[in-house]
Amino acid sequence: MKSVWILIAFLSGVILPLQAGLNARMSKAIASPVYAALVSFVVGAVAIGLFVLLTRQPVSWAGVKTAPPVVWIAGLLGAFYVTAVVLAFPRIGASLTFGLIVGGQLLMALLLDHFKILVAQPHPITIWRVIGAILIVVGVVLIRKF
Repeated sequence: MKSVWILIAFLSGVILPLQAGLNARMSKAIASPVYAALVSFVVGAVAIGLFVLLTRQPVSWAGVKTAPPVVWIAGLLGAFYVTAVVLAFPRIGASLTFGLIVGGQLLMALLLDHFKILVAQPHPITIWRVIGAILIVVGVVLIRKF
């Protein structure tokens, strides 16, 4: 079952540059990157809504009321991410945009894992993890230079 989740995570990464390119095209078509991000979120909200209805997903509305206030920031972070990508993608290209995104994601993930923030199990920072992060940064530098 773990291999299925690995595949899903990989495919999620594969579609992000496609989403960015399509959002950038929407931005150009409607002459507004911010409205393009809004359109993306509206279409996504409708799609998730239909999925929830069709699959009859369970929910705890009491849990929504008792969730810590900080969790609501996730929506703001998603809006920032999509809008930033819509703005950066046409200006610096797909490779550099996503190289920087992956580098930033890896750095934050290493810190979250090491300090057990928002994760179930800690994964301490090791020399191999640091080397992996450095290689990502070197890759981004090479993409930028060449």
